[in-house]
Amino acid sequence: MAEAKQTQPSRVHATINLDSPGKQTGDLMLKWSDNTVPLGYHPIAIASLRGSDGPTVLLLGGTHGDEFEGPAAILRLAERLDPSQIAGQIIMIPALNAPAVASSSRVSPLDGQNLNRAFPGDPDGGPTAMLAHYVETVLLPRVDAVIDLHSGGKASVFTPCALASRCADPKLTKANLDLASAFGLPLIWVLGAHNDNRSVNAAAERAGVPMIATELGGGGNITPEIVDAAETGLMRCLTELGLLEGSSGIGTPPRQVEIASPHDSLYAPENGLFDRYVCAGQEVQAGDLAGHLRFPDNPGRPALKLNFPNSGFVLAHGNRGMVCRGDLLALVAQNASKGG
Repeated sequence: MAEAKQTQPSRVHATINLDSPGKQTGDLMLKWSDNTVPLGYHPIAIASLRGSDGPTVLLLGGTHGDEFEGPAAILRLAERLDPSQIAGQIIMIPALNAPAVASSSRVSPLDGQNLNRAFPGDPDGGPTAMLAHYVETVLLPRVDAVIDLHSGGKASVFTPCALASRCADPKLTKANLDLASAFGLPLIWVLGAHNDNRSVNAAAERAGVPMIATELGGGGNITPEIVDAAETGLMRCLTELGLLEGSSGIGTPPRQVEIASPHDSLYAPENGLFDRYVCAGQEVQAGDLAGHLRFPDNPGRPALKLNFPNSGFVLAHGNRGMVCRGDLLALVAQNASKGG
């Protein structure tokens, strides 16, 4: 049934012609009848910069609506670049999950769904499923590379990194890692067995298209130096792919890490106030103190010491003071295995 759905036409339509040259801006028309838009469409802004012959690259931001570093970097490029500079085409969607971005929400307010857990989508599904289906069946088949800019959002803070999938096709794995290296951050998070097959990364792998994502800090705001690095990274990737003149200036290969086991990370054992002692980017040893879980409603109760179960690298930390049982407190990675 899932394969049959992929052959059905998308219900999402663009107001611009992606085959036309020059600079165009318009909307993806996400038609979903609700109380706010009963007969019209929910607009998702799209821009196309098409110059001379060359590859086509898709730039995505705002897949999660509380992650603003990516949209800011893409909007900078939309203002900065002109089709006369480009050998190929850049398709930019700075706020892919536009209703969520407008609400500063990780998930869509239209249906409560997480767009990066909705692929391959469904043309007859809800708005999130329809949007995922459009990306997978309309956009991905026409592009030569994809960059999907994420950050930690309101809930977490990542040490800035590029994400590259380890695929069944070794050539695609190499292309992903080369693109991640070109982005220029000192860290690559290699996605392997623990990658979610409902993500943009997985959709790109199914399409055989080189693709990277990023994690650009987080906290639900914008850090200037991180957006600067993201803008530079996009320019480097476009140069490496041949759309812009010059050299990407790839230097020292970045460090590669991966999530070896979910049991290396630290989660809240119960509700409380997490008094955190570590930050993203730190190396930790098994048994190191991560922080104390304290109980504001019971000052007489001793705090719980929370220790790291295993050694590793703190890729991200949670960004909430009050936490609930099961909340991620620290995401711990290991050096990536050889060949990844």
